[in-house]
Amino acid sequence: MARRYLGLTGRPLSLAVSTVATTGFLLFGYDQGVMSGIITGEAFNAYFPATKGNSTMQGLVTAVYELGQRCLAGAIAVLILGDQLGRRKAMITGGSVMILGAIIQVTAQKGSTPLTKAQFITGRVITGVGNGMNTSTIPTYQAECSRTTNRGLLICIQGGVIAFGTLIAYWVDFGASYGPPDLTWRFPIAFQIIFALVVAIGTLYLPESPRWLLSRGREAEGEAVIAALRGLEVNDRETQLQKTIILDSIRASGHKGGNTPFRALFTNGKTQHFRRMMLGAGSQLMQQVGGCNAVIYYFPILFEESIKESHTMSLLLGGINMIVYAIFATTSWFLVERVGRRKLLLWGTIGQMTSMIITFSCLIPDTPAAAKGAAVGLFTYIASFASSWLPLPWLYPAEVNPLKTRAKANAVSTCSNWLFNFLIVMITPIMLTNIKWGTYLFFAVVNACFLPIIYFLYPETAHRSLEEIDLIFAKGFMEQTSYVSAAKTMPFLSDEEIEGKAIEYGFVSPSGSDDEVAVGEKTG
Repeated sequence: MARRYLGLTGRPLSLAVSTVATTGFLLFGYDQGVMSGIITGEAFNAYFPATKGNSTMQGLVTAVYELGQRCLAGAIAVLILGDQLGRRKAMITGGSVMILGAIIQVTAQKGSTPLTKAQFITGRVITGVGNGMNTSTIPTYQAECSRTTNRGLLICIQGGVIAFGTLIAYWVDFGASYGPPDLTWRFPIAFQIIFALVVAIGTLYLPESPRWLLSRGREAEGEAVIAALRGLEVNDRETQLQKTIILDSIRASGHKGGNTPFRALFTNGKTQHFRRMMLGAGSQLMQQVGGCNAVIYYFPILFEESIKESHTMSLLLGGINMIVYAIFATTSWFLVERVGRRKLLLWGTIGQMTSMIITFSCLIPDTPAAAKGAAVGLFTYIASFASSWLPLPWLYPAEVNPLKTRAKANAVSTCSNWLFNFLIVMITPIMLTNIKWGTYLFFAVVNACFLPIIYFLYPETAHRSLEEIDLIFAKGFMEQTSYVSAAKTMPFLSDEEIEGKAIEYGFVSPSGSDDEVAVGEKTG
């Protein structure tokens, strides 16, 4: 009988995996929005006077979380240690570190001394380190535990609940703003501990990724997890076929032993590791420089400074905008497999570009009446972003990268995301102060630049197994055609056909022996 986790097997177990993974991204969304309603509040400014009326300090306090979170510490930790730790240990560590960081933040004492400010910023960084580990690991874990038919949906749900986390944060901020001064900022920051506990404790009782186990040579454990996730016996034909396909992929990429050297990220050939890493990192970069967090983090500030609303009304409008955000985030759940990744990204980019054009055009006259039109642009921007660019950059790197480099390449993608997140969050208040409506013109132009990049460089991965995606890049390399064309022309393959194609492309020998590994890799 298949091993049970939490007393579950098959679909219920897969649902438990998705629930814990989704909570990690709910936490991410909550943290993404929680500072927006706090940073300009009177109580917070009284506690930390350096933030009052100082756009640079506001940007630093908000953005240092991003730098600590996913780039310099959290994601880099996974980049270096991810293969050794495994998916579960990385997530447990991430959740635990987040709890520590939140406690440090909420215990900061009132004053303008460097020590007081340093404690809060240190807590922000530590919280960010934990969340960085989670956001680097969770999409990979979910992708490796999912079936081909619902992998895109499940990871898009993860991406979508970022919006629900931000929605919760906005309304918690709004409600807390009517409480005592301490409550207005301590409670919203402390509330994230609940989500972090679900991630840290829940993951303890879930299975490890079967692909990670098999890559480490732990075949008995790996096939047991495959059987448990599919609700089958270990000796069932489907269990053994899935195990064989994954092992073939490990042999083909030279990942036997489970440790990937950094130089493997820069190889091309049949495996196209470097290209695939850059596609994933590029999607994360574009998500950030398209202006999403200029709107999400600073929505209340945008209303106060650009549209001249009161702080309370700006918070209220920000909360309404987050309701729009959450509603439209769910649309990707129904579209990602039907429409595909490419079309959703292209249409989302057009929507974002058009929204930024509306926003800057309405701010040029510098009148309250015209500025209200800019609010429409901000609402349509968040709707376009939520339905496309919010979830897809978390899905694409997790599925486009091969098993050998998946952990490290996904961490590189997350580093890219949060390095540019830090940049945008840091410079947005400065841009608004100095160039005003030019800020939105800048983001409109940036979004226009995305269209040819997506159209010519990003192949479709919908309805493909992770091992099938490996074959798309091998086909493109061997036939000297674009990888977009390779994805369009390669038919959808059954498990048996995938194994046959792996032999045809020289990834494995017909006998399935370990003799042929890392076939077709070259530096470049």
